[in-house]
Amino acid sequence: MNLTFLIPGKVRESFLSLGYQEYLKRIQGYGKARLVFLPEERISSPTKSLIEKALDKEAERALSLIKEKDILVLLDVHADTIDSAAFAKKLGDLSSKRANVFFYVGSSYGLSDKMRKRADFSFSLSPMTFTHYLAMLLLLEQVYRAMKILAGETYDK
Repeated sequence: MNLTFLIPGKVRESFLSLGYQEYLKRIQGYGKARLVFLPEERISSPTKSLIEKALDKEAERALSLIKEKDILVLLDVHADTIDSAAFAKKLGDLSSKRANVFFYVGSSYGLSDKMRKRADFSFSLSPMTFTHYLAMLLLLEQVYRAMKILAGETYDK
């Protein structure tokens, strides 16, 4: 299985970078994994229209990397939450059909509807608000946990 994690922007906090590296290394035991930072649109005076245009540009960049046969999983604040066991089952079901799975965490302004329309599955981590960089770290940890569950291995609770 090939896992690609996409996120707009560049992380500046070293503790997050270290966390990304650690979980990517752990996930490598179950398949290929990579993290891709995409350009994030800058908006000087955010209006609804400008935000929508920026999110559409970010979506186009991400979607240009994803083929029709690939799986796209979104972190979406508007989607339902899911527990770790159900997430592992869903990931196992989706990945059994196709080899390439893409995860996308939107920018600080959220997600374009273009991403929502293309997504094979969407979920929310929590009703709480996180920066998209912290959400990526949580996503990496949950994907690692899902890999452990799917392999029948234990993982500290």
